[in-house]
Amino acid sequence: MTPPEAGGDAAPEQPPAPLRGLRVLDLATLFAGPLAATLLGDFGADVIKVEHPRKPDPSRGHGPAKDGVGLWWKLLGRNKRTITLDLSTPGGRDTLLRLAADADVVIENFRPGTLEKWGLGWPELSASNPKLILTRVTAFGQYGPYAHRPGFGTLAEAMCGFAALTGEPGGPPTLPPFGLADSIAALATSYAVMTALAARAATGHGQVVDMAIIEPILTVLGPHPLWYDQLGYVQPRTGNRSRNNAPRNTYRTADGSWVAVSTSAQSVAERVLRLVGRPELVDEPWFAQGATRAEHADVLDEAVGSWIAARDRDEVLAAFEEAEAAVAPVYDVRDVMTDPQYRALDTVTAVPDPELGTVRMQNVLFRLSETPGSIRWTGRPHGADTDAVLAELGLTRPEITALRTEGAV
Repeated sequence: MTPPEAGGDAAPEQPPAPLRGLRVLDLATLFAGPLAATLLGDFGADVIKVEHPRKPDPSRGHGPAKDGVGLWWKLLGRNKRTITLDLSTPGGRDTLLRLAADADVVIENFRPGTLEKWGLGWPELSASNPKLILTRVTAFGQYGPYAHRPGFGTLAEAMCGFAALTGEPGGPPTLPPFGLADSIAALATSYAVMTALAARAATGHGQVVDMAIIEPILTVLGPHPLWYDQLGYVQPRTGNRSRNNAPRNTYRTADGSWVAVSTSAQSVAERVLRLVGRPELVDEPWFAQGATRAEHADVLDEAVGSWIAARDRDEVLAAFEEAEAAVAPVYDVRDVMTDPQYRALDTVTAVPDPELGTVRMQNVLFRLSETPGSIRWTGRPHGADTDAVLAELGLTRPEITALRTEGAV
């Protein structure tokens, strides 16, 4: 599974990864589908990234680059072998079906009907491999009035209610400056794939996973549909405050830093107010419940904010820790890279890369005590493993040359 010329020293021998032996064909782009495949690859799946011969995955060009090398791709393409196939050509179609015959999972995010147009729909894929899991990740799902619209995670963040909730009271709805809906959908997609594989173990048959990016982020928002259904309640924008508890906000320290305070637990709320020298507020009848504390957020924010504003960040953090009250510094990425807790967890880890030397990126998503995941290599060059993968299918050198002549690879 290790690609040739991956660069760096060989990794030390590890126990077999939990998804070793699982083969995933990643046909998707930008970003939910590919990230789901990355998460599976991190725990041992053999992920084969299929890109168009003349139109590489757009993530290779997204965001900053170093020496012409796209950095986002190094993260998104890790633990994947890369091949090129033009699925719209007869040779590309036939090769994909041959790959699917020996695969466990296909992940795609074309608009509904695109694979069918190429003769690669579920009937053809399942005929090639009845145990296959076809995972379809689109903005709006495979059916319904919006199914054929173009869509991205930004539209999901708008449509699910997230943007309407985010921002200052009276201000405009606010979108996140990163792929939030796509990332949540990727987590949900990897879970959906594992669920479908568990079902296959019981039934012996594959199936289709239909993942609409507009749905997982709606689930993450919690009980808003239930509140509206039962109470007609529509939560307004509250900035950094919460309607469910207070004090809950960001506060500026004397040295110009920011900290975040949360008091979801009643005991923590009481500790915070005693710490900042306002124990009399704890005795107020309204202090006994988070929702009624939230109705008095101005009073509580003034009490906590004025105390914090008189102290440097380190003093605030130390005092809160001693009081067993919940606080965290507001970090940017520079702080993340040096934080001792992240370092202890190896959350941002160093990985050898043949083009850039050593790079640091987020580690695998969680730790398993017996069968851990790992980053075996970073994102590979476009089509770097095409010949090797096609040779594994039994294609001869003349057959691979013929596919190149056709423009299929």
